[in-house]
Amino acid sequence: MAGHSKWAQIKRQKGVADARRGALFTKLAREITVAARQGGGDPDMNPRLRLAVERARDANMPMDNIERAIKRGVGETDAAALQEVTYEAYGPGGVAILIEALTDNRNRTVADIRSIFNKFGGSLAEAGAVTWLFDQRGVVVVGDVTPERAEELALLAIDAGAEDFRTQDGSLEVYADPSSLDAIRRALSEAGASVASAEISMVPKSMTQLDERQAEHLLKLLDRLDELDDVQRVHSNAEFPDAVLAAYSA
Repeated sequence: MAGHSKWAQIKRQKGVADARRGALFTKLAREITVAARQGGGDPDMNPRLRLAVERARDANMPMDNIERAIKRGVGETDAAALQEVTYEAYGPGGVAILIEALTDNRNRTVADIRSIFNKFGGSLAEAGAVTWLFDQRGVVVVGDVTPERAEELALLAIDAGAEDFRTQDGSLEVYADPSSLDAIRRALSEAGASVASAEISMVPKSMTQLDERQAEHLLKLLDRLDELDDVQRVHSNAEFPDAVLAAYSA
């Protein structure tokens, strides 16, 4: 998953612009609300909620916002309107794309997503068309590590339940069964590692190589999808040319 992983890493390194911070908080609050609705409002007893709260804290989301989102999940009626929906699609160059959304209006969400594909290339697909190309995995990313430190942390992660890892561009990516995600994050954090992200992700089984023109269109498409308030996560099996990613990071 190197190509898509690099795209996600670059987005993290760029940081969140102030103009988009409110949208990010909306996404995080929705995830917290649904997690609390499904598993209860105690993060110690609800792994999905615990991870959602950790992501919100990492994004410097105010604690008041987090607590309000939990309360909505355990008692208020507006939380029940949110539905989890996954859309499948093909992008430029035949890239497989999975879009995870939380929405209170499916018609609005699918119309917004379809509009983006119409503009930047590709189309929505039938249910099951591309899901089989991905595996659900827990993914923990540690940033700013030397090769020696990465090896040390990888061994620690394996002891905590990790199944695989890879290093690239000064970061360590750890892959595991989703049930081990929280234990791995805790183990790495307690070891002093700088955990950039820890989430359940759809990891591609194989990659689709793009030329520069296709990659540029896809990056614009992925960014536009990511900007939609209803969209929580976007996954693809794209392998981007290094030159395109370098220009994007700049």
